[in-house]
Amino acid sequence: MRPVHLFDTVSVSYTATLASGEIIEQIPESDPITLTIGSGRILRAVEASLMGLEPGQTKTVQIQPEDAYGPYHASLVQEVPSTVFAGRIDPKPGMVLSLGVEKDGVRQQIPATVLAAGGETVTVDYNHPLAGQAITYTVTVHAIAT
Repeated sequence: MRPVHLFDTVSVSYTATLASGEIIEQIPESDPITLTIGSGRILRAVEASLMGLEPGQTKTVQIQPEDAYGPYHASLVQEVPSTVFAGRIDPKPGMVLSLGVEKDGVRQQIPATVLAAGGETVTVDYNHPLAGQAITYTVTVHAIAT
């Protein structure tokens, strides 16, 4: 058997967990996914960890925040006037909303998690929910397409 190389199409299964042990994503061995190394279908750092593995091999790798969903930026937690939502939605903590923001002169819709709501403001977090967290992947290569 030959090992995984860049641009190979491989069949893999994996489990992704946080430091707490919480499983955030799982592709079971009974239903592996097929992907091309270098395509970016999964995190690039996870793709890179597959290089050199042969079918049947399993590897556990910890992906740091900068190679996963980025560092957590406190500046991305912001207060939004409650009037922005008046008559359209009643924001509650935990909700993920699509909010319009302007970046480089272009209006964009950005997901934001509601942290707190009440009174005259709603506190929202524009960070990805997994920002700042290391993620451990246990990945198994099942096959390399020829």
